Amino acid sequence: MSDEDDLDDFEPDQDDLEKEDDEKDTEDWEDNRKEGEEYSEERMPTPLTEDMMKEALSLLCKTGNGLAHAYVKLEVKERDLTDISLLRSYIHLRYVDVSENHLTDLSPLNHLTHLLWLKADGNRLRSARLNELPYLQIASFAYNQITDTEGISHPRLGSLDLKGNHIRLVTDLDPQKLISLHTLELRGNQLESTLGINLPKLKNLYLAQNLLKKVEGLENLSNLTTLHLRDNQIETLSGFSGEMKSLQYLNLRGNMVTDLGELAKLRDLPKLRALVLLDNPCTDETDYRQEALVQMAHLERLDKDFYEEEERAEANEIRQRLKEDQEQEADPEHDTESDQPLTS
Repeated sequence: MSDEDDLDDFEPDQDDLEKEDDEKDTEDWEDNRKEGEEYSEERMPTPLTEDMMKEALSLLCKTGNGLAHAYVKLEVKERDLTDISLLRSYIHLRYVDVSENHLTDLSPLNHLTHLLWLKADGNRLRSARLNELPYLQIASFAYNQITDTEGISHPRLGSLDLKGNHIRLVTDLDPQKLISLHTLELRGNQLESTLGINLPKLKNLYLAQNLLKKVEGLENLSNLTTLHLRDNQIETLSGFSGEMKSLQYLNLRGNMVTDLGELAKLRDLPKLRALVLLDNPCTDETDYRQEALVQMAHLERLDKDFYEEEERAEANEIRQRLKEDQEQEADPEHDTESDQPLTS
């Protein structure tokens, strides 16, 4: 990917769009949480039936041997389902949408070994645990009641969505098993730590709207390009490492960074091009934009605005003066000469 292509990802109004998306996500999260509370009482069982299957099946495809055909797509959204045991016998399904029901158990899906795509948002699941599904590439369990990340080990899984759940700590995401995972969505949980996200192939990580106070344990994410940490409680920027050599976009909007000196901890990120720090206390400082560019010479965009050439030239001058001052302070001959008494 060229530098020009990279810049296409960072439009000046991206944060306005993000704000709208985040507000919508928050509303959805609250709506689903309230619905979950309403559904906490016992419900009349509503199993998936053959009649429902006839209406909901689509996409006729050849089966594995190429001599027969079967429907491979199922959409049974908003059917008040409490039981999908019938799916055990539909082994050819590849695309399944069972979102917006009242499911607490997805174990019948363990029999769907050809499954490529799964959406199970807005149910009453407490776990995303399934047997290893060899072809599963996209899985979404958003807005459930999931409390952990145990039992997720699909080798071709590329995108995993767990936003709007009750996860406090990430555990058991094994990089030896999740060898294809490039996007992990954990917004709107109750995460208190970033430990446990040791997935070197990861490219996109979304951790907004949690309870994070710092970043830790992400040093090995050498392929990470996008990191969203918006609306947490982060005060310090310790935890960012030069090993995060691919990170281009970092969103820290709505945190608690007060000291502009913390920005120096981001200077070892060699590809950081866009940084969002709006709604942090440090952005009230008059030299905020300039200080960020002095600390990070490669930064191209801060918050909504790209840096102008004049700003960049001024930052270069300040950086050069600071370098000269440091060199003079470190020069012992300079110190000796300055200490000599004046002679007539």
